[in-house]
Amino acid sequence: MHPEDTVKHHAYYQWVPFILFLQAIMFYAPHYVWRTMEGGKIKNLVDGLRMVEISRYYNEDKNITFPSKYTLYSRSELDRKIGIVQSAFRKHLRINHMWASKHVFCETLNLVNVLAQVYFTNYFLGGRFYHLGFDFLEEDFTGTMDVLDTVFPKVTKCHFHKYGPSGTIQKHDALCVMALNVINEKIFTFLWFWYGILIAISILALLWRLITFYLHGRSTKFNELVFSFAWPGTLDFHGIRAITTNFSFSDWLFLYYLARNMDRQIFVALFRGIVSGTTTELDSPKSIQSDEEEDFGSKSTPAASQLLVVEVPENGEDKMG
Repeated sequence: MHPEDTVKHHAYYQWVPFILFLQAIMFYAPHYVWRTMEGGKIKNLVDGLRMVEISRYYNEDKNITFPSKYTLYSRSELDRKIGIVQSAFRKHLRINHMWASKHVFCETLNLVNVLAQVYFTNYFLGGRFYHLGFDFLEEDFTGTMDVLDTVFPKVTKCHFHKYGPSGTIQKHDALCVMALNVINEKIFTFLWFWYGILIAISILALLWRLITFYLHGRSTKFNELVFSFAWPGTLDFHGIRAITTNFSFSDWLFLYYLARNMDRQIFVALFRGIVSGTTTELDSPKSIQSDEEEDFGSKSTPAASQLLVVEVPENGEDKMG
């Protein structure tokens, strides 16, 4: 080592396992926040239709319960559960605006989290993480020392302090073999590229969400394209137009995720009832009043009963059974 050489202190070595564990927790945090804020609404609505794909071919009058806690539903029970989902969706139409806001917030949190992890990792490695991937790609690996050795040295100078014969603390120099840096250099090089991929995906996700927010209520062609990703050829033109005209962004996004988590034919039956009901209710000046009456326990109107094909208890609460 020459006197003019810059001394670099590698204080991160012993903390690598703990930092990686902390980062794993931080990457799980947005998912946990979403599950807490969302409250399992999609899961609760779809769980009652768990056996629908088989139940569609079962036309008996009685349910069949299996030892594994799965139930094969009768046709009337299947229609009733579809009606409950329709009723739950329509009851919250244009009221549950916060669902989409929470979803977009968590998508933004994904991007903020990965950017924070990049900054933190760079600080942890002494400011040498930002250009690690670029330097790695430019390295020809023909020299005696590559770029990774400057960040993750395998052999380095160590200082030891111990008491001398007279009780004075003495400083000793030695060469230390940092064997774990053989693994650390590969871990953090991979993380550099992985963070880059996550940043790109998170930015594209937010751009896509911005596009859906702008076009969901303006373009039937756009809605037809988006819902074809979930179930190609499922929705007709009138249904798509009803979505474009009557649905807020929160309702639109909620319906899209319902489509992605349901059997195709079950979703078609569900969607027709939702679209027919929302079109009728939104055109009627009494729609808000009828929703309030349902919330306070009044019985559903005959038109709603015919539409939903569902038994509504007197207390106004529907359960998935």
